[in-house]
Amino acid sequence: MTDQPDIAPGSSQGTSSHSTTGGASYAQAGVDIAAGDALVDAIKPAAKATNRPGTMGGLGGFGALFDLKAAGFTDPVLVSCTDGVGTKLMVAIEAGKHDDVGIDLVAMCVNDLVVQGATPLFFLDYLATGKLSVEAAATVVKGIAKGCAESGCALVGGETAEMPGMYAPGHYDLAGFSVGAAERNSLLPANIAEGDTLIGLPSSGVHSNGFSLVREVVRRSGLGWNDPAPFAEGHTLAEALLTPTKLYVRTVLDLHAKGLLNGCAHITGGGLPGNLPRVLPENLGVRIDGSAWIVPPVFRWLAETGNVAADEMLRVFNCGIGMVLVTSEPEKVMAELDARGETGFLMGQIVRSDDAYTLTTPVSFA
Repeated sequence: MTDQPDIAPGSSQGTSSHSTTGGASYAQAGVDIAAGDALVDAIKPAAKATNRPGTMGGLGGFGALFDLKAAGFTDPVLVSCTDGVGTKLMVAIEAGKHDDVGIDLVAMCVNDLVVQGATPLFFLDYLATGKLSVEAAATVVKGIAKGCAESGCALVGGETAEMPGMYAPGHYDLAGFSVGAAERNSLLPANIAEGDTLIGLPSSGVHSNGFSLVREVVRRSGLGWNDPAPFAEGHTLAEALLTPTKLYVRTVLDLHAKGLLNGCAHITGGGLPGNLPRVLPENLGVRIDGSAWIVPPVFRWLAETGNVAADEMLRVFNCGIGMVLVTSEPEKVMAELDARGETGFLMGQIVRSDDAYTLTTPVSFA
């Protein structure tokens, strides 16, 4: 994560609050360089474990190097993505559970990369806080490293900014940046045509979008983060809602390598109606069968408890579909998914239409 401690997330513990001359000091101002150094030392093993072909050097330099030729590319096009975790962080902060938000951060970026047909290569993160907790920050970064490892993506560096007065005590924010590459003739979307089939891949839960609405519904419910989740037996509300965003990297890239995909859409903010049209050529639309999948319990609970309209649910949340594949060979894709032990939902088609999105059967939240 952080590779330069001059910004280190900070706590003033272990650092004198006064300079030897009695003048002002950085520590006295609220920035603890030693804490930043301690964080770098704590995360180096996790970052090193994510190294992949093409990685050059390690944490600590002014910049990270990557060798595309060593990674096996011949005529690559670079693809970049940046994203955050949003107010899902507030749930993690208030519940004191920081283990998985790093996976969310990686997933929000690399899932966007594979939509372009790109292999994730490396990742950098930014963590900003008012006063660094080395323990909490290290937990977050180890989650980032875990997400990178599961995506075949190297964690090559980042920044930890300790900014006294900018954040409430114990609060922090995260941003991620990832770069991938695809051979020039393998970019997606490509050749999407009328008659192509849409196959939905299930989400693991709410993922990382819509948490401002989630938190409002929780407020109205009167539940606390440590109360049992009404929709997930054996889990607290925080545990259930903090289920990390599913990583679709290996599934999508494997299907793409076999020539089975014409495109795909990562279902994030905006839901199905906001994201499916982003991959469509002009004069084509999608026709969605809302009965093709069963909406997971968390979304039914949110809709019922918050009295949230179905249209609003579909615009805000993934509602159980985290990635949509576009293919002209649905039987082969479904067979590949089955062989991997994964589920796919035949949920619609590409049609010739001036309307980019049509829902032919309502999605049920009952």
